[in-house]
Amino acid sequence: MSFDVPDDRRYLESHEWATTGGDTVRIGVSDFAQDELGDVVFVELPEVGDEIAAGEAFGVVESIKAVSDLYAPVSGEVVAVNEALFDRPELVNEDPYGDGWLLEVDPAEGGDADGLLDADAYDDQIA
Repeated sequence: MSFDVPDDRRYLESHEWATTGGDTVRIGVSDFAQDELGDVVFVELPEVGDEIAAGEAFGVVESIKAVSDLYAPVSGEVVAVNEALFDRPELVNEDPYGDGWLLEVDPAEGGDADGLLDADAYDDQIA
């Protein structure tokens, strides 16, 4: 099975993605992760203004199969939360790299995505 792995973002081994290159970092879960989770029925996210730390859990995604922690690819302050997910958590399944995004973060100094996997490395991990 082949999964979509856009090369315009970086990835955690735990299957979260982060956009890079802008003032803020958008975070979501990969196509592989949403497939493994199954139908997403609930998402718990931090609030705008909360701080998240790279490598630490920042929220939860619940599916018909399991409840899974979400891990931060970067450190920083949450500046936006995808509130559409509270009414339509299935967006994570339908469009994990688009409408199913989770958070936007203003990265902390040194909280960038340097230690994350590029698309090729992540694709190798899930192959």
